[in-house]
Amino acid sequence: MIESSIRKLGIGVAVMMVAAACGTGAATPSPTAKPTTAATPTTAATATAAATPTTAATGTPATSGSPAASGSPGASGSPGASGSPPDGSAYSFGYSNAFGVGNGFREEQLCTAKAEALVAGAKASTWTHAEDTTYPQLQQLTDLVAKHPDAIIFNPNSPDGYQAVLDQAQAAGIKTVAIDAYVTDPETLNISNDQFNYGYEGATWLFKKLGGHGNVYYMRGIVGHPADLDRHDGVMKALAENPGITLLPSKDGVGTDWNPQKGTDLTNGIINDGTYDTIQGIWTSGIDQQVVDAIQAAGKPFVPIVGADLKGFVDQLLHKDPKYNGLTGIAVYNPAAIGGAGVHLAIDALNGVTHPTSVVKRTTSDGVEHDINVTLLPKPLTFANDTPEGMQSLQDISIANLNVLWPVSWYIDGWTDYTFDQMLACKGPGE
Repeated sequence: MIESSIRKLGIGVAVMMVAAACGTGAATPSPTAKPTTAATPTTAATATAAATPTTAATGTPATSGSPAASGSPGASGSPGASGSPPDGSAYSFGYSNAFGVGNGFREEQLCTAKAEALVAGAKASTWTHAEDTTYPQLQQLTDLVAKHPDAIIFNPNSPDGYQAVLDQAQAAGIKTVAIDAYVTDPETLNISNDQFNYGYEGATWLFKKLGGHGNVYYMRGIVGHPADLDRHDGVMKALAENPGITLLPSKDGVGTDWNPQKGTDLTNGIINDGTYDTIQGIWTSGIDQQVVDAIQAAGKPFVPIVGADLKGFVDQLLHKDPKYNGLTGIAVYNPAAIGGAGVHLAIDALNGVTHPTSVVKRTTSDGVEHDINVTLLPKPLTFANDTPEGMQSLQDISIANLNVLWPVSWYIDGWTDYTFDQMLACKGPGE
């Protein structure tokens, strides 16, 4: 049995939120230890957060007023199985994870979804994990509808590109749940990490680190993906607050498609053409450790880097290998456990349990602005290595026995119920 070494951080939380980190430490609790859970979800009609967020052209999630039920990993207690997963024994699921192959976040997301379905006692289900170029998501969803599961959970690559197939699913009585990004379809339930503040928090730290002046190379994900658009809005807000910062190659940045190899190639490109020598920092949308390794291999001095809470990047920030000495950066939480949370939300919906939502606005490519109800997780935690306290926090979230491309935030309190070992096994019901 694979065991995880985990120590929880005692981090204060905002009212109506549960937020924290999981990572290595001195103690090694059992993977079946019970975590702290968020508030029990309401069974009343879905509530809308009181504060409607201000929005940019593409939409900006709320930065306050998040519902209690959308908590991230708990601030105390040991992570693992809660002992009270939702009852999914009557249901089967379809799952669509396009652009998943080779992307650590998407891979872990799939495993958390499978693990949550397993502990909920769900029936055998269909788990689609494929490159969108060879098996487009629209076709994935169409094929899943034909199997007639009770719910379809999917990470959408477009906010409004799947309306016809979603209508078809709902007409057949299939619940539809969008995870980690949202769709404009009013009948689809949306649950998402706070991607706006992923962009804003990391960029704010970096721009302040540079004293509000300098060139920053701006590396996005899949440009136009809903999560990418929200992160971009967050970066733009931070940029407006720091007008002395110049983004390269432009304010629109450059896409990595969340592909590790493309991140490496882009970094080698700016090193070879001399651009790297003109920048003072790099903002990445989660392709971080590849950027660090390319810089180190070229023998260049490190500049401060923003990345996600991926195992490899966290270890680089901790300078576990001396070749990373001198690296300064910040890891921003982005739980891949949103996959498990999506399964949990689907089961709750099938059982008649509802959760509070916040309203976000998105203007789609046709120029139409949409109000979208989203169960939005709280503002992400950040872990910078430029202070002793920050280094200790990074040590606390560093976790053993995890793929270096996977986030260390492997569960979400109140939303996932599996153990670390069940997540690593990546086996759904019937597999």
